[in-house]
Amino acid sequence: MRIVALDTFDIRFPTSRELDGSDAMNPDPDYSAAYVVLRTDAGDGHEGHGFAFTIGRGNDVQSAAIKALAPYLVDRDLDGTLDDLGGVWRELVHDSQLRWLGPEKGVIHMAVAAVINALWDLKAKRAGLPLWQLLARMSPEELVELVDFRYLSDALTPDEALSILRRAEPGRAEREKSLLASGFPAYTTSPGWLGYDDDKLRRLCKEAVEQGFTQVKLKVGDDLADDVRRMRIARDVCGPDVRIAIDANQRWDVGPAVEWVRALAEFDPWWVEEPTSPDDVLGHATIARQIAPIGVATGEHVQNRVMFKQLLQLGAVSYVQIDAARVAGVNENVAILLLAAKYGVPVCPHAGGVGLCELVQHLSMFDFVAVSASMDDRVIEYVDHLHEHFADPVVVRDGRYVTPTAPGFSATMRPETLATYAFPDGPMWKSPDDNAPLRSTLTPGPGSE
Repeated sequence: MRIVALDTFDIRFPTSRELDGSDAMNPDPDYSAAYVVLRTDAGDGHEGHGFAFTIGRGNDVQSAAIKALAPYLVDRDLDGTLDDLGGVWRELVHDSQLRWLGPEKGVIHMAVAAVINALWDLKAKRAGLPLWQLLARMSPEELVELVDFRYLSDALTPDEALSILRRAEPGRAEREKSLLASGFPAYTTSPGWLGYDDDKLRRLCKEAVEQGFTQVKLKVGDDLADDVRRMRIARDVCGPDVRIAIDANQRWDVGPAVEWVRALAEFDPWWVEEPTSPDDVLGHATIARQIAPIGVATGEHVQNRVMFKQLLQLGAVSYVQIDAARVAGVNENVAILLLAAKYGVPVCPHAGGVGLCELVQHLSMFDFVAVSASMDDRVIEYVDHLHEHFADPVVVRDGRYVTPTAPGFSATMRPETLATYAFPDGPMWKSPDDNAPLRSTLTPGPGSE
């Protein structure tokens, strides 16, 4: 049995029309997926689905990067590949020529994420298990084999990783039952997009509290007076017991970040997310020291395990926000979960985007069962849009993710979505007047950055 095809799709959703996803750095995003399907000749009907998340322009570039990996997968032995996903990860990440385009960052690294995640989706489907459960039932030794410890050994050795996993092993079955019964805590970003007016902010905060969420998040960073007003509205509606996190999406230099957060401190923000450049590890450490006890969260644009290592070593991050499709897929996220466990920092994944809620729920649930063995101060971001495009969409009830039980990584998009939202020729991207592609995503608008 072999892998016989790697098909890619440029899928874009016109979220900029309603300003869903808008923030201080990305005022008009069109949530998009550079989507990949791995097909086999196994005859069991299973395919591997994965994607890299983008926000519109450039999704074609990301799709091309995924296609560049096809020679590594097509015509490859299926069982041998799925039995050695640690080895496959190393082979893809360390290609001596493609690696030059990073190394281990950017569109090639995200392309590896899409392919690796598709392989894990396929492996879980063939095993008849949701991905979180497949990972949580692997032995500590098997999990350690997935991780590339190059560049990590000064902070985390294979023996230390084994100790973390073995320490959590005795309670796995009990935590799995708890997870299936009660799910995992969520927080919502849906009320807080920067493009929403005050009435919509007020209404959505009220609905979030009524729906059982104990944490909401607001986008900030464009205008301080606006942020003060919006935070006051949110705090008045949510009350003193609901956590309010803020997210600057990399808007500030270090000094302005400290000043801005201090100006919002009266509203008791739980964390500030991406206060400055995601590459500025020392800057995050400075901000963390100067705004404490307000926490610092980051990760959605942290490009690899090495940068997470440095953030943790310097005490620069209070909450680790893994992203399922930014680093190189499941394997690298396992490494980051182990690093976070070593340093005792909670993992609260980023999920603002198409399909990211579907993916990261599996990683947090695996972390709870087999790595950290804790839900303390751990929440998964939830954004209430675009789930209808997935065959196994997330379900959030009473402010908690309902644990998925369908086999796979919950990554499979519906066939009608792949047809309707294909760019630029899908029906969603045609003008009703002249059947021409809409121009909003073809040329940069005046507010784009």
